Amino acid sequence: MMDAMSDPGPGQTSFVVGADEDDRLDRVLSRRFPQASRKRLAELFAEGAVRVDGRVARKGDRAAPGTEVRLTRPPTGDADLRPVGDPEAAARLTVLHEDDGVVVVAKPAGMPSQPLRAGERGTAASGIVALHPECAFVADDPRDGGLVHRLDIGTSGVLIAARTRAMWTALRLAFGAGAVTKEYLALVDAAPVAAECEEPLAQRGARVVVDHTDGLPAHTRWEVVRRFDGRRLLRCHATTGRMHQIRVHLATCGAPITGDTLYGGQPFPGLHGFFLHASVVRFPVHTGELTVEAPLPADRRAVLAALGD
Repeated sequence: MMDAMSDPGPGQTSFVVGADEDDRLDRVLSRRFPQASRKRLAELFAEGAVRVDGRVARKGDRAAPGTEVRLTRPPTGDADLRPVGDPEAAARLTVLHEDDGVVVVAKPAGMPSQPLRAGERGTAASGIVALHPECAFVADDPRDGGLVHRLDIGTSGVLIAARTRAMWTALRLAFGAGAVTKEYLALVDAAPVAAECEEPLAQRGARVVVDHTDGLPAHTRWEVVRRFDGRRLLRCHATTGRMHQIRVHLATCGAPITGDTLYGGQPFPGLHGFFLHASVVRFPVHTGELTVEAPLPADRRAVLAALGD
């Protein structure tokens, strides 16, 4: 029989592995916490939140009977991660288009696309759910609130959310087939040394790096829209959708995005986050193709004005 859980401290839980639990640690946790999906348990291991006899554990470790397993936080059930409708977040979104199948909004810089913790507010997903509660139940990932793609916290611009499961499935298939096109505006600190980049990318903690061994294929191209002394305003087209793709590719080509200090960009007075804006998205609908454009936010316009636009 499994030993009862103990309460070692606020936000933590622990148990001693029973004689009938001699198995891989991830499987033991799966049985102990049936409300948590494999993905949620994997997140615990990735965070270093699982410890066995005081040491950080990996999911493939053996859970020997008699050892103590301690979690720095309990695993979260998928249902707990569904966005909570947040009217304040909704007020920060600009609705660009809505119909029976989708709602398209402009996200400000500084707003996360989705919650990372149960009950988290202030996200685009929680704002969308406040506008259209049905969006909370259509995506595979319960955190998405109907979103069919995401933007970095520091990126502003267009986000698409589905209002029905059928539309969510159709749009995800369209993204996978390359039938959705997106354009970004990026202000960079220097002229790039090339007009495109296809270096493979891999995530390393909070950063993404070029990795020719384990990296995933990625391709970004761009053209110059305006010149401001050393800086350039670029229109970027990402034909793949890797994490931080445009940011890393531009930095790799000697043109870090203004304000993107993670990848070598220089801060700019009055700029929120970094100057990357998802300006246009085109995606298939039953009548053909829909194009939605998000105007530059006020702080981005002010930066261009300060540079002499």
